[in-house]
Amino acid sequence: MVQSADIAEAERVTDPLLLDNQLCYALYAAAHRMTKSYRPLLERLGLTYPQYLVLLVLWEQDGVTVSEIGRRLRLDSGTLTPVLKRLESAGFLLRTRRQSDEREVEIALTPEGAALRADAVSVREAVMCQLELSEPEIRALRKDLSLVIERLSVGE
Repeated sequence: MVQSADIAEAERVTDPLLLDNQLCYALYAAAHRMTKSYRPLLERLGLTYPQYLVLLVLWEQDGVTVSEIGRRLRLDSGTLTPVLKRLESAGFLLRTRRQSDEREVEIALTPEGAALRADAVSVREAVMCQLELSEPEIRALRKDLSLVIERLSVGE
């Protein structure tokens, strides 16, 4: 005989509208916790999390356009421009109009911005230690999340 508590638990686990059963909430809470973990580490470098993301793009490939950074970070220029202006004011990058097409703004690291990369390595290491995940586990999780992003981006 099945206990009523077992039935209630089975219904709770399968109820599609319970908060704990929502993928969107799990992703939201994880993203919130992740940025919260980065915040104090980045503050020591004088960076916000969005600024850190921009620098990650530039450390990978310096001298790219605002639109390319926006594409990589999935941000529009209206969101990105204030972040870039603050990074420029801090002395980490330069914004210049492209000679070949003055409509495009090219973003380049300053020596200070490039040097910040060495300090950022310890930031990532600290957060990864907190997660207690191996590099293969991190790669697998990123792969799964990339699939979610890709499927939700269809038609954009």
